[in-house]
Amino acid sequence: MSDKRDEQAQTEEQPVDSVEQLAEENDAAQGAQGEADVEMRDEVSQQVYELQNALNDAHNTIKEQQESVLRARADMENARRRAETEVEKARKFALERFAGELLPVIDNLERAIEVSDASNEAIKPLLEGVEMTHKSFLSTIEKFGMTLIDPQGEQFNPELHQAMAMQESAEHEPNTVMAVMQKGYEINGRLLRPAMVMVSRAPSSGVDTEA
Repeated sequence: MSDKRDEQAQTEEQPVDSVEQLAEENDAAQGAQGEADVEMRDEVSQQVYELQNALNDAHNTIKEQQESVLRARADMENARRRAETEVEKARKFALERFAGELLPVIDNLERAIEVSDASNEAIKPLLEGVEMTHKSFLSTIEKFGMTLIDPQGEQFNPELHQAMAMQESAEHEPNTVMAVMQKGYEINGRLLRPAMVMVSRAPSSGVDTEA
């Protein structure tokens, strides 16, 4: 009978072992699932981190490219302005040089008119031709921005006039242009040649230095 009781006890104890085994297996399964979840979260976090870095790199690249485009555009605009400035300077320099070469021709025409005898009928047609040429010459150079400086009777201006001599005069205010020895010219607002003049000064004083 004791053998039967032992067998019965073993039979009754067997379900307890099965429950504990199932519990252990369940705990093991949950542990494995938990580790898998942790690994998955870590993997997802790593992917998110990598994607965020890639996105930041893309933003930085786009920003650098935008700045590069803006710099290139600014450089092109500056180069265009410099080119326009250089072309304008070259044009003005060429025009000034050409105009400067014409001044002796104008001076000679004016001298020919001054020394000619207008009352002489023999040279009167020639004088009229020279006068017409002179007027035509002045009209032509005015179209290109040249203006005459003829300061007879005006106050002396050192920026436009060059004083060749000073003379005492009771008839003129001090520092008045009494005579123009050679006319001056401007071109596009820049002095091409100053007018050479004689300037008055007060009879009872020395040279008046005020301009």
